Amino acid sequence: MDVRRSNRPAFHRLPVFPVLLAQLVVLLLAAAVLYGWRGPVASYSGLCGGLIVWLPNLYFAHKAFRFSGARAAQAIVRSFYAGEAGKLILTAVLFALTFAGVKPLDPLAVFGVFILTQAVSWFAPVLMRRRLSRP
Repeated sequence: MDVRRSNRPAFHRLPVFPVLLAQLVVLLLAAAVLYGWRGPVASYSGLCGGLIVWLPNLYFAHKAFRFSGARAAQAIVRSFYAGEAGKLILTAVLFALTFAGVKPLDPLAVFGVFILTQAVSWFAPVLMRRRLSRP
């Protein structure tokens, strides 16, 4: 099978890049707000919660957009499934590592920033439409 990778755009040119960038900005801003509002434990707990979302999404984007072209249709589908499976496993592992290894931890901050960062993905169609409508 002839799988094409040569025409793949740079990572920052992928359609998912604005979503990943927005997630990173949201998680960093949330950690900064938590630092000022509830202190350093809540801040790094929130940072961990945001990274639990962002790192698996980064992995998925890398895995899912490796191939291009009509001849690579099967490879594209396989890479999406592999990326999604890896994303779920990585999320579970990061949660386990966070709750087992980070002490002291503010669970409310972890889950709050996790949900906030994940919400950026829910609003991705709005971000994508704005980017695609630019001249």
